Amino acid sequence: MTYGYIRVSTLEQNEARQIDAMDSAGISRECLFIDKRSGKDFNRPAWKRLKRTMKHGDLLVVQSLDRLGRNYEEIIEEWQGLVKAKGANIRVLDMPLLDTTNKENGLLGRFVSDIVLQILSFVSENERRNIKERQRQGIAAAKARGVRFGRPRVGDDGQIAECLGAIREGSLSVRDAAGICRVSPMTIRRRMED
Repeated sequence: MTYGYIRVSTLEQNEARQIDAMDSAGISRECLFIDKRSGKDFNRPAWKRLKRTMKHGDLLVVQSLDRLGRNYEEIIEEWQGLVKAKGANIRVLDMPLLDTTNKENGLLGRFVSDIVLQILSFVSENERRNIKERQRQGIAAAKARGVRFGRPRVGDDGQIAECLGAIREGSLSVRDAAGICRVSPMTIRRRMED
């Protein structure tokens, strides 16, 4: 049996490009397993179902290696688990060297395939790290420019500051201050901690 695995990182991303690639490879829609999860690890529902479904001699098709994941060691482990432990085959459409069904090159072909797998898995994880680092730098730069993240603050800051002073003096309760400022008591408590 031939299966296709498709992964996009978020719910907003579109998997149509990968579905088209699977259609072109002749894989029926019923045999597609689709995850909308990060590639940081293999804790994904469709991937787990796929692994339980696959048997000796089955073929797994993915469009590119980074669709499997972005964790170097786990990609290698999952690949070995399917190919060596289960006796299944894997074909990566955009990297013809990563096709375990191609037996014509024998031991040399398997050796080259293993080297390419190692290199591409490394590149995939390295790209994930670079993305995270660029994201961290972008957030730090935005914060330095005064950009605030998260929900906007509620309530009038001046009015809340007056109420906080009254609470500290003991002339106003948190609940009464929340009513005056038209915010929740939790908001008043949080502002007291700021």
